[in-house]
Amino acid sequence: MTSRLSKVLALTALATSCYTPLAFAQAAQTPVTNVPQSKANTAHKGGAAQPTKESITVTGHTASGALADYNKTTAALGPLGTRRTLDTPFSIMTVPHDVIVNQQSRNINDLMAYLPSVQLEVRGDPNTSRPQSRGFEADVVANTRIDGLNAISTTPYAAEQFDNLQVLNGLAGALYGAQNPAGTFEYSLKRPTDTRINRLVVGVDSIGTLMENADISGRLGRNKWFGYRLNLLHGDGTTYVQDSWVRRNLVSGNFDFRIDEKTSIEVDASHYTYAQRGQAAGFAYSGTIDLPKAPDLSNPGLGQKYSGYNMETNTFLAKVKHKFNENWNITLGGLYQDAIRQAFGTANTLINNSGDFTQTISAATTANDFRVGSNLAYINGRVHTGFITHDLVLGTNGYMMGNYNPTRGQAFKLNGGQAMNMYNPKQVNGQQPYYSGRYRSAYVSNQTFIVGDTLQFNKHWSIMGTLSWSWLRTDSWSNPTAAVQSHSTFKRSAAFSPTTSLIYKPTENQTAYFTYGRSLQAGSVAPAGATNANEYTAPLRSEEYEVGYKVMIKKLQINIAGFRMSRPYAFTDPTTKTFGTFGNQRNYGVEAQISGYILPNLSMLGGMTWLDAQMGDTGTASTSHKEVVGAPPVQANVLLDYRLPASTGDIASRLAFNANVHYTGRRAANVQNTTFAGSYVTLDLGTRFAFRAAHHPWMARFGVSNATNARYWASVYPTSLNGASATANNSAYAGLPRTFHFTLEADF
Repeated sequence: MTSRLSKVLALTALATSCYTPLAFAQAAQTPVTNVPQSKANTAHKGGAAQPTKESITVTGHTASGALADYNKTTAALGPLGTRRTLDTPFSIMTVPHDVIVNQQSRNINDLMAYLPSVQLEVRGDPNTSRPQSRGFEADVVANTRIDGLNAISTTPYAAEQFDNLQVLNGLAGALYGAQNPAGTFEYSLKRPTDTRINRLVVGVDSIGTLMENADISGRLGRNKWFGYRLNLLHGDGTTYVQDSWVRRNLVSGNFDFRIDEKTSIEVDASHYTYAQRGQAAGFAYSGTIDLPKAPDLSNPGLGQKYSGYNMETNTFLAKVKHKFNENWNITLGGLYQDAIRQAFGTANTLINNSGDFTQTISAATTANDFRVGSNLAYINGRVHTGFITHDLVLGTNGYMMGNYNPTRGQAFKLNGGQAMNMYNPKQVNGQQPYYSGRYRSAYVSNQTFIVGDTLQFNKHWSIMGTLSWSWLRTDSWSNPTAAVQSHSTFKRSAAFSPTTSLIYKPTENQTAYFTYGRSLQAGSVAPAGATNANEYTAPLRSEEYEVGYKVMIKKLQINIAGFRMSRPYAFTDPTTKTFGTFGNQRNYGVEAQISGYILPNLSMLGGMTWLDAQMGDTGTASTSHKEVVGAPPVQANVLLDYRLPASTGDIASRLAFNANVHYTGRRAANVQNTTFAGSYVTLDLGTRFAFRAAHHPWMARFGVSNATNARYWASVYPTSLNGASATANNSAYAGLPRTFHFTLEADF
């Protein structure tokens, strides 16, 4: 590690010594100068010649993220295509590319904190969390998409692979088929660029994880018919705690083929491996335990150096796009993904309110391989009937997913089964457990037919309506080693999900809307102990009412939305012991987001969500009509980025500073609401310096995450969000301690 760190520091010194005082360009591959020119135009009334303006665009080249453009003005909306967020009747929050690079994000979950309506359920490791939105838990595959195609959510992804993260909060079943009411998480891949990019980044994260990344893009051939984007990543070293390590490797290729002016083919493939040892585990606790204050994760012993995870995610994606004319186009696409994980992590179980816990290590028989195939086909067009303009969509999307589990596992008690304390843990001897065997435990398929129309009556009023019909199938198989074998299957045809919106634009830069939607999601599997164990319930139908307002003030966009959402859920009846859909969860709240430029040199990405999330009848008096576990009543995040103006001088004007403040309010920590995870505030600080060396732009970045070294519970959730008995477990994962990040970027 010392040798690699020396190389990084030597490269930094070399770059600084080669510095040449050239003026730092103010735009990265974007217009920086518009030169008006007059041109005769006789098309005006009366035939009088009137001057018009043409723009001559002069482009510059700088390191990525230099302008801190934190407002992404467009959103990918599946069958609706790409539309301006200002014009859409949905609450859409985006973490753009400039945030990813300037905040030195390493995984997708790092980005979720910037979205005030999102929470994470950490599943053993912060890289494999299941997201939530507005207090509703997302599905493993139905709510997550890569470039519009369903993909696994509970597998690691490298942030360096993506251009941006977009979340459509609320119901989207009419657009994407049956899914949980947790919104749609869209990961947008980096695409080939028209201008050449040769970007090299080296960096280090504390305690000593070194990182090298190459991002190469451009176009070749006559008329630049072939586009390429290659992304290579390697990271290896000690993480936030001694006697631990993490290793990340990414090989990603994105290619565009312009067959002609109207047809293009996109092909993407990636291979990402993630492995870690010795990092802290979460804590399981029953409903009778009061959750203590969070521990310091930098203390060895909360995880053991022989425990951890090996993850591998292979993704292949292709799209064909054809434009018939100015009004009609078609898009076809498919994705295959294989997400493999080998888990042999420690499990910590609290035994009292003072932080004493027992520790085990296990290779469990839970799913260790997810295979997904997804598809889409959309036809979009525009027609006119009298004074009404119709934006039409006809299409389909869907997926198939198979889960595979080991048949046998191993588990060992550590420390001789004796307890230790979370505030003074210790490293103990042990060994890695292994699992064996393999069987298919579940299969889910979901194919949806979609039809929609946006009717624009004039420049002020329009109505959007989208309807979908889903064909669902779910299968579940028991472990072949079980004493009693079972296979449960459920089918549902033409399950209906509608969404309709009334849109009013008082001016071009404002939009007010009302949206109503209903959506289906696949049913739940009856647990062991129920009279109908391993059987699926019928699909569940969610409902949403949302009203919102959006305004663009120069380069600053403000979005506000109020919502009321509900969804049914299943639990085991305490009298009949039958598992069925008996309960209902009701959430309502208000969310707001501000993104863009407050001042020419000051950028902002901020938001706040107020949420009232409540479970209804759960079949148990102690858990009925209580707050949803892990859903904070208030959550907010504000990221500010300030670039010193040119008036401060040539050297000073190359500096920029950023600060991010995150607040999460007190959350229920068990389904009985007898204990709570306290509120917390974290502060991230960063700076960057832009310069030129060897006639090329460079950027040095330094950041501190959790600068105050706050101790907090980052993730809290129950075994089941549908209510549970007092003996059921809950899970809590502490937040990361103070960490440092440094990267040096060179663009050639």
